[in-house]
Amino acid sequence: MTTVFLSSPVVTVNSVDLTDQCTSATFSQSVDALEKTVFGNVARLYTGGLQTNELVLEMFLDYDAGDVWATLNGLVGVATTVKVKADAGAASATNPELTLTGTMLASLPQNFALGELQTVSVTFQGGAYTAVTA
Repeated sequence: MTTVFLSSPVVTVNSVDLTDQCTSATFSQSVDALEKTVFGNVARLYTGGLQTNELVLEMFLDYDAGDVWATLNGLVGVATTVKVKADAGAASATNPELTLTGTMLASLPQNFALGELQTVSVTFQGGAYTAVTA
């Protein structure tokens, strides 16, 4: 098994490349567990329900036009698309492009701390998950 060293990941939000300001991306794909146990079963049985997907981005905050704040501020409460890849190369089986389509940014919290670089942690919730591998 190969361990991946991240040196050139790619993060795009609403088709804007925010890679140069992003320090962390956590992609979570989950499915609701729906119980389907019936009389006669000796254990509880479940089936997959609706997806609950999420992408958390940690970024330095930049107020330049077309950068972090300008991009995110216009997306609060609006459906958008976000993409993350481990490497800048083409999407492939060893470099899948994880995408949330129709995801929503519910809030835009901004951190202000004296003597520190300003950061923002945003969570995109919901949306259809796909992994492009070719």
